[in-house]
Amino acid sequence: MLHPFIRTLVKIIIASLAAGVILNYLGITPDELMRHVGLSRDRAEELVRQGIAWALPNLSLGAMVIVPVWFLIYLFRPPGRSSD
Repeated sequence: MLHPFIRTLVKIIIASLAAGVILNYLGITPDELMRHVGLSRDRAEELVRQGIAWALPNLSLGAMVIVPVWFLIYLFRPPGRSSD
């Protein structure tokens, strides 16, 4: 299950690197791109902080439900079954 995820992650990293090289060759910088969309570096950082402040409580609340349910399912599944 992790293998396809890692393969996809590597593909995204390579595509991002290629796009970054092309944009750098064209003289486009991250600050210029953010200014073009109407964002400043400070505003982008503030949006990231707000997103994290929203996501962490919801993530921990969801984990308090999902992890015990997953553990119970894992404990009570029939022996000898492979998860593959």
